[in-house]
Amino acid sequence: MAWADPLLAADRSAFLAINGAHNEAADHWMSLLSEPLTWVPLYLLFLVLVRMRWGWRGLWWTLPVAALMILCSDTGSVLLFKDTVQRLRPCHAPDLEGLVHLVNGHCGGQYGFISSHASNHFALAMFMSGMLRHRPWWAVPLLFLWAAAVAYSRIYLGAHYPGDVLVGALYGTLIGGLAYGLFRALHQYSGEQ
Repeated sequence: MAWADPLLAADRSAFLAINGAHNEAADHWMSLLSEPLTWVPLYLLFLVLVRMRWGWRGLWWTLPVAALMILCSDTGSVLLFKDTVQRLRPCHAPDLEGLVHLVNGHCGGQYGFISSHASNHFALAMFMSGMLRHRPWWAVPLLFLWAAAVAYSRIYLGAHYPGDVLVGALYGTLIGGLAYGLFRALHQYSGEQ
């Protein structure tokens, strides 16, 4: 793995810079960003927006497609990556012992590549970008900024290296795009019946 050594060293350095730039106020906000329950009102808003753009039939097709998308994004991030690659989270890495700033002592499971938070939120961002049909124009950058903020919080909190969230974001974006394609096919097919 000699070719990967410079990448891993850069990833470690970037992690230490982000995680090391902490303060009490940021600890609070990053914990909120990282907490899935924080975003329940936004998830409900997504459903309202889908209903407004696609009608009741679109909403009913969205529910199973979104559930499948999150299953693939979340479970895929574990089975395809975490359990296969087995890269320790920074908070579990022996060479970083004493260097990682943890908020509320939370670290997560043993392995961190890839970030499930990043894959899930980028999948949602990509899916909703399609569902909103890129209207209004600022919705797409705002959705991806939201997903990026959640992903950043995972580095800040000591749970992931930047590479974990970057690859998680790419994986989630792919899953979200495939889910939107599936939704369009199902929605179009059911309209022809």
